[in-house]
Amino acid sequence: MSGLIGKKVGMTSVFSANGKYIPCTVIEAGPCVVTQVKTKEKDGYEAVQLGFEERKEKHTSSAMKGHFAKASTTPKRKLAEFNEFPTAINLGDKITVELFAEGEFVDVIGISKGKGFQGVVKRHGFSGVGGQTHGQHDRARAPGSLGNSSTGARVIKGMRMAGRMGGNRKKASNLEIVKIFTDKNLIVVKGSIPGAKGSFVFIEK
Repeated sequence: MSGLIGKKVGMTSVFSANGKYIPCTVIEAGPCVVTQVKTKEKDGYEAVQLGFEERKEKHTSSAMKGHFAKASTTPKRKLAEFNEFPTAINLGDKITVELFAEGEFVDVIGISKGKGFQGVVKRHGFSGVGGQTHGQHDRARAPGSLGNSSTGARVIKGMRMAGRMGGNRKKASNLEIVKIFTDKNLIVVKGSIPGAKGSFVFIEK
């Protein structure tokens, strides 16, 4: 699907025309530069590569400098591929928030916040073992049994256990665009999106 690379600014709230309170997320979307146009003949598939946000040349490899030079643009921090744009796209073109319209529904992809090493109650929603009485003192948030000897006295692959939580690629689907500020390249979408403030997100039509 066609879309843009953006950055999560933060959350806010607006009131609808009938006075309903709507929690919203503000996203800085673009402007993105077309850094490569992939074709079926040359690359095996059709896609448009977009670049977003400036990057210092000293932090860019020589190969990538040449890649950006072909598009007559400066080095970019984030690259992503999209397809099925409504109009013809050429190398070096700028794609802005005008790609979207108010009232339209979009999908937003981001990396969820990292929570570190967490137990099964927080990570998987376990209720814990037993109650809070009857003499137990340190088993309230334990996972319980992990298996039995009939499986070969081992823990079965995929068992829900404690471990690192968060930092995963997540998609929030069908978010309504409440407001677009074309002069500031901002999109206000209904609801929350994955990721921390300042993290990169992909907005798909």
